[in-house]
Amino acid sequence: MGDIIFNSLLSIFEWHNLLFIMLGVIAGFIFGSLPGLTATMGVALMLPLTYGLEPTTAMLFLLGIYCAGTYGGSAAAILINTPGTPASAATVVDGYALAEQGKAALALRIALLASVFGGVFSALALLLIAPQLSKFALNFGPPEFFALAVFGLTMIISVSANNLRKGIIMGILGILISTIGLDPINGTPRFSFDNQYLIAGIDLIPALIGLFAISEIIKKSQTAHITKPNEMSNIDKVVTSFKSLLRKFKKTMLKSSAIGTFIGAIPGTGPAIASFLSYNEARRSSKNKEEFGKGSLDGIAASEAGNNGVTGATLIPLLTLGIPGDTVTAVMLGALMMQGLAPGPQLFVDYADVMYTIMFGLILVNIFMLIQGLFATRVFAKIKDVPINLLIPILLMLCFLGSFGVNNTMFDVKVMLVFGLLGYILPKLGFPIVPMLLGIVLGPIAETAFRQSLAVSDGSMMIFVTKPIALIFLLFAVVSVTVPAIKPYITKLKKAK
Repeated sequence: MGDIIFNSLLSIFEWHNLLFIMLGVIAGFIFGSLPGLTATMGVALMLPLTYGLEPTTAMLFLLGIYCAGTYGGSAAAILINTPGTPASAATVVDGYALAEQGKAALALRIALLASVFGGVFSALALLLIAPQLSKFALNFGPPEFFALAVFGLTMIISVSANNLRKGIIMGILGILISTIGLDPINGTPRFSFDNQYLIAGIDLIPALIGLFAISEIIKKSQTAHITKPNEMSNIDKVVTSFKSLLRKFKKTMLKSSAIGTFIGAIPGTGPAIASFLSYNEARRSSKNKEEFGKGSLDGIAASEAGNNGVTGATLIPLLTLGIPGDTVTAVMLGALMMQGLAPGPQLFVDYADVMYTIMFGLILVNIFMLIQGLFATRVFAKIKDVPINLLIPILLMLCFLGSFGVNNTMFDVKVMLVFGLLGYILPKLGFPIVPMLLGIVLGPIAETAFRQSLAVSDGSMMIFVTKPIALIFLLFAVVSVTVPAIKPYITKLKKAK
């Protein structure tokens, strides 16, 4: 075994492996940072290029796209107020606020540092505890998924502190929108109004682009361009303070990376829910809760460490059990099969050298991401210096292309425009947008898992109480709801005393 590990370490540093890791990271940055182009799309489009490559080289190339694509989404979230990928949806909450304060470069660097931290953490988890974590993940069934989604939905309270009633209304509206399309159990159309496109449901990408990018473009087009302070002059100072940034945010990043790794090891979850749960936990445990939503660096660190903590963890069920952890690893399953490797326990017996090369290589992918990210953020941060009258047409074109490219239909462009109007009008009336986003993302998970649970238990709700993991998450959800509700009364009592 020692010889296999040593040879795997040596093979990582062969020139062709290093070259394809570098190319994969560059491609990942591009796919992640452009709205509508996701890491999943990047891996799927680049998959044919891996035909003929060695298995380790092919997998390291695809992992570079996956990891860098997950981080790249934060660039669009911070700079143009729209998540480049669904995984960066929670980053929007504080990222754009920081960019508006002239701290775009700092926000991008925090996102990069947290992404690399989460990626390395999950890679080490893959290397050290993959079999144990995969066995635990198998305990998750429909009741556990429902409880996890409900716990995630309690974040609506966190992001609706100013007007809880309107926040809950928006969350319910998001869940209602998520029910459009075919019934996940019976397959009957709902709220489709005999429209062939609505039968497929509302795609998340056009909705995200509309809610955040189009609404922001409408706002910007109505105001004169105000030049923001150029932060690029402070970029070197930010780079040299990486140690202090790591020291300051290490607790947040460590906790969020653990959450992301845990979520990633559960098949069928993905980075979006990990990002929201990490953000919610960071806000709950923070001493400066009022900063969240207004430009909190802790919020960015939590979101990005959480979603990148998923990257290595999704490989745990894939490599050990042959079960894809999310959509990206489903594509990677195809890549492994194309290379003649059948995922499962026997993989570590027959191809141990390949597996250890991939697992060690994932750490190297994150190191490459850090090095290349330092140069990429210089380019990203300069976007804030482009005059608004030049930037708006470019952004509009990217938004239209990104929405159209999801399914190659103009219907998605129309969906984007409708959600753009909603994202512009509703905040003016005091309705927050993030609760709606939470409802759209977590609603389908909660509904499908709830109905599957009832089908398994013959309609008995006791299934959620008899399952220990589900019960724990539901108790967490109850605490998350009740504590903020009773906290003002406790404060009043303390003041009275």
